[in-house]
This record gives sequence, C-alpha cells and structure tokens, in this order.
Amino acid sequence: NYINGNESIQAYFCCIRNKRIIRMKYILENPILGHITEQKYKTTIQWRYGEFITDEPEKLGGKDLGPDPYTLLISSLVSCTLATLRMYIDKKGLDIPEISVSSNMYLKIEKGQVVTYFDREIAFGQILAEGTRERLQQIAEECPISKILKGNAIVNTLIRTNP
Repeated sequence: NYINGNESIQAYFCCIRNKRIIRMKYILENPILGHITEQKYKTTIQWRYGEFITDEPEKLGGKDLGPDPYTLLISSLVSCTLATLRMYIDKKGLDIPEISVSSNMYLKIEKGQVVTYFDREIAFGQILAEGTRERLQQIAEECPISKILKGNAIVNTLIRTNP
C-alpha cells in the first residue's frame, strides 16, 4: 500500500465493519519513530520521553553502539514479564521483594518452516510454595508481550514519500 506525505499512518489503519470505517485504537499514544542515515546500521529510536540508539554487532558490520533488534525483542519479553509479575505480587500483597528474568531465543527448522523459540527463566530471591510458584508461572504466561509472541501478529506496512 502507498500513501503520500500528507496522510498519516494513524489515519490509514482502520477496519471495516458493517460498511462503516472504524478506527482501531493503538496501544501507544504516539508511534515509535526510527531514523537511519548513512552510518551503517546505527538507528535513532524516539519514544514517548526520549530517544536511544540501536545498532548491529560488529560481526554484522555495525559498531555495537546500542542493542540490536533481537536484544530489544527479548528485552521486551523480559521487562513485560517482570512488570506483570510485580503488578500481581503487589496486588495480592505477597512478600516477594526480588524477581529476576533471563531470556534468549533461537531458531529451529521444523517441517520446512523456521520456528522461533524463546526460553525464559524466572528466579525469585526466596523459596516459594508450590502453588504460589505455579500461579506466578501462569501470570508470566499472561504478560502481553508473551501473548503477542505466541499469538498471531500481523505487520501492516505502508510506504510514504516526503517530497
């Protein structure tokens, strides 16, 4: 799909229901904005309150000035897991002051298709009762990023020119 510089991405993405156009509500109030120039693979990402740099590792031709896209993806899973668990623990008044999450991913070919696996390990700074441990694992599985990674995601792409 193609739109010119006068149209915005927010105005474009919508769905049609009963012959009416309904605008979909975005998760973020403002979209994440990325920019790259001629410096190989170094990007500037602008978010709600600031910006940060991403880059590729040196072995892939970058300068490793910031996290690469895989690191950001895995970091999203880690931070969402931690925040979701903390919200639940605080809501239930559980005495669990410390949580750590480590994660990584790998690709595997299964039946001719590339399948992405995320391994996530959650550690608590204390021994937990079996029921509590099981419930916290269920809560971790419910973190929004975990659901996105396990579900069906569709990426809509528009090309826009700014003459």
